[in-house]
Amino acid sequence: MRINPIAAMRRSGVLALLLFIQGTAFATGGADVLDVKARQTAPQMWHFSVTITHPDTGWDHYVDGWDVVLPDGSVIKPAAGEQFTRTLVHPHVDEQPFTRSQGGVKIPVDVKQVTVRAHIKSEGYIGKTMEVDVTP
Repeated sequence: MRINPIAAMRRSGVLALLLFIQGTAFATGGADVLDVKARQTAPQMWHFSVTITHPDTGWDHYVDGWDVVLPDGSVIKPAAGEQFTRTLVHPHVDEQPFTRSQGGVKIPVDVKQVTVRAHIKSEGYIGKTMEVDVTP
């Protein structure tokens, strides 16, 4: 006797649970970087203004930071001990999309492009990133 695995999952409710979990993951949405403005303020020093959208719901689920990532994968942090390039200290439930800035971002002279990504407190790095040209 041959068993149809899809039919077996339907009968057991597993398929419905998997579809629910998948739908929930997509419904919450990622933290998408919508726009980045980068300007050089001094040799190797840059100021970034980053616009992000994410369905923040409160203190347990919000964008808590964004990063400027070098091509080698290292994250530029303005000060020792910082978790992100720019830490965000509160949810933006009623302010979407939102823009936050960070100056004093030191980019090595040989780097021509960086990636900006956003971090969700409860989920990590999920969402659209943006490549940014950093040639003087």
